[in-house]
Amino acid sequence: MLKRTVKRARDGSFQLRLTDDERDLVADLVRQLRELLVSEDADGLERLYPPGYANDPEREAEYRAMVHDELLEKRLAAVDLVEQTAAATTLDEDQLLAWMGAVNDLRLVIGTRLDVQEDQPPIAVDDPRAPAFAVYQYLTHLLAEIVDALSRG
Repeated sequence: MLKRTVKRARDGSFQLRLTDDERDLVADLVRQLRELLVSEDADGLERLYPPGYANDPEREAEYRAMVHDELLEKRLAAVDLVEQTAAATTLDEDQLLAWMGAVNDLRLVIGTRLDVQEDQPPIAVDDPRAPAFAVYQYLTHLLAEIVDALSRG
């Protein structure tokens, strides 16, 4: 049986049992996510900002003007919180929810860039994309652990 990496404690807090390497990876990835979010480069961000009106450019522009800055602000706040708590061993629910959002955003960006499909065939070890797929799979596992811990009342 695998050890849980995120576990709800009796006091309602959450124990975050990550190795130093995992913490460093998450901290580095959220730093990169911040850089991407504030840059002019939109590569991989399509899933973070899906269209509200894909078939109506005028309404889509209005929609983006209304929601983009608020969504960006929330994403950057989650990134801030993950950076601040990357070394923490205990998180409260709000902090863990921020981790969930940031980890999910990372998965979406990496998955978009890798063009991950539901029926994705296994990636060969010598495939140049293998390290990125391994990170994607790790983030998928971490997200599942977070969701599971949050759902356990």
